[in-house]
Amino acid sequence: MLLSITTTHEPASDLSYLLHKHPDRFQSFNLSFGDAHVFYPTVSQEQCTACLLLDVDPVGMVRGKGRQQSFLLDQYVNDRPYVASSFMSVALSQVLGSALNGRCKVRPELVSTPLPLTVQIAVLPVRGGEDLIREIFEPLGYEVAVQSYPLDEQFPDWGESPCYSVTLTATKILSELLNHLYVLIPVFDNRKHYFVGENELEKLLEKGAGWLADHPLKEQISRRYLKFKPSLYLTALARLVGETETEDPELENDETTEDLPDKAVPLNQQRLGSVMAALRASGAQSVLDLGCGEGKLLRDLLSDRQFEQIVGLDISVRALEIAAKRLKLKRLPERQAQRVKLLHGSLTYRDRRLEGFDAAALVEVIEHLDPPRLAALERMLFEFARPKTVVLTTPNREYNLMWETLPADQLRHADHRFEWTRSEFQTWATGIAEQFGYSVRFLPVGPEDKAVGAPTQMGVFERNE
Repeated sequence: MLLSITTTHEPASDLSYLLHKHPDRFQSFNLSFGDAHVFYPTVSQEQCTACLLLDVDPVGMVRGKGRQQSFLLDQYVNDRPYVASSFMSVALSQVLGSALNGRCKVRPELVSTPLPLTVQIAVLPVRGGEDLIREIFEPLGYEVAVQSYPLDEQFPDWGESPCYSVTLTATKILSELLNHLYVLIPVFDNRKHYFVGENELEKLLEKGAGWLADHPLKEQISRRYLKFKPSLYLTALARLVGETETEDPELENDETTEDLPDKAVPLNQQRLGSVMAALRASGAQSVLDLGCGEGKLLRDLLSDRQFEQIVGLDISVRALEIAAKRLKLKRLPERQAQRVKLLHGSLTYRDRRLEGFDAAALVEVIEHLDPPRLAALERMLFEFARPKTVVLTTPNREYNLMWETLPADQLRHADHRFEWTRSEFQTWATGIAEQFGYSVRFLPVGPEDKAVGAPTQMGVFERNE
């Protein structure tokens, strides 16, 4: 992926001082996901162009820290090595950090000098099309030129690609421009390659200082930058507009498609409420939250005295750390703390720690598993752990067409391996129930359409005595 910055400020070679990179050298930097290269194809008094080229190693980025799960070939064969994304933001921070933060010891006066600048982003993936590019960059004072491409020149009926070449022109302080790019590049395709937590909130506010609060799309930018996690973006928006307090949100969603703007209660909250109602109705006193993530359901379970033993299991250590913080485990009274336990483990291996529970919940979990791992989960849960009740939710693919922002045939989240229709889910669930000695009933979650059903489908399995 290639990004270039050109200035016609005279002497144009001043750009090299601001970037802290010598114009006569081809310089390379090793990053966790590959290599970054800085070079100058043009250097003169009248014009200077600096290029940042990323050579992303698709195997290396999968083997990096925090990538403990393998999702078939998608992590190895994808567009990440070729398009501007969160990898570019990391490179800007690590390779051009001094320029990004507005530091220049050799020529400090240049730091605050507006320069005529032109930025070219060779390939930018955009979920939202050309209009979104203009709506985000033009309010910041950029003249925007966009070039689109067909998906395949040999098959024009396939339509346009979601990738664009973008040229931005403005007179800006260089650090201001780099901060814009740092925040906004990953906003367009919403596929950050690393975990998004509270530190990302602080980065957004730091790099967005002085411009984001006044941007007409500040809410959309914040939501996308923070991966649509309300616990983060609502706090960001509150701080941007100068509020001092923000309610702790009840939900976190992964995609815009999970938002129901015309409803008072967001879909994820309806989902958790439905799961809680099913668990209460089962009479369960001990509950497993399998794939507990950051602890949203665990928090609700802990607030209900019916549930005397609560266990959350997840393969992500980082998610468990966030869950512990969400639950305030270190500050809970001893009696409360004894009710809840967080376990690190896999959903695809028999685990005797999970046996003997009254109920288990899997909230939006199974769609993240490829078929062999789903089959392993089936045995782990229904054959070995064998809770009396299993409450399981998954997206209803038929409902996807109700969201205008979700392209046809696209899954709701990049990590989803599948999304089932109601018929497919019921066929799977009925087969599982028959195989392992359970009965199952099905319930809709969210607003129900006569033709396509509800956005979430829920199965409640009861073990046959």
